[in-house]
Amino acid sequence: MSTPQIPAKSDFRTRAKTNDVAVARLIGFEAKEIAGGRAVVTLAAGPQHANPMGTLHGGILCDIADAAMGMAFASTLASGESFTTVELKINFFRPVWQARLKAEGRVVRRGRTIGYVECEITDERDQLIAKAASTCMALRGEDAKGR
Repeated sequence: MSTPQIPAKSDFRTRAKTNDVAVARLIGFEAKEIAGGRAVVTLAAGPQHANPMGTLHGGILCDIADAAMGMAFASTLASGESFTTVELKINFFRPVWQARLKAEGRVVRRGRTIGYVECEITDERDQLIAKAASTCMALRGEDAKGR
């Protein structure tokens, strides 16, 4: 039995830009733009993402918002730095059954260590589905190793 190969953790920027991210494959989202404190993630939401009531599971919206905000923050990091999310909040505004969703994350405020990031999730009709915010912390030196 062979052990699956796990990509080098230090190469997270490349994996994100090439959509070589395990959770993205699992859920089905794609990174479309990552640069300058901004990132766009898209998802074709369908029945495979439904909660027991038949609408899109809120965790899926959290996943694409977290991905967009994380990639936006990651685009501001220096070489050798990594990061972690220390807080995430989301508000849901409309139910979704099937839709082409766009999560657009942008860094609102970036300090030396802490950053505040927001994300709007809209559908193909540009209706606001959800809005999220997160606080990210840049990691350096020993704290960034192996991440």
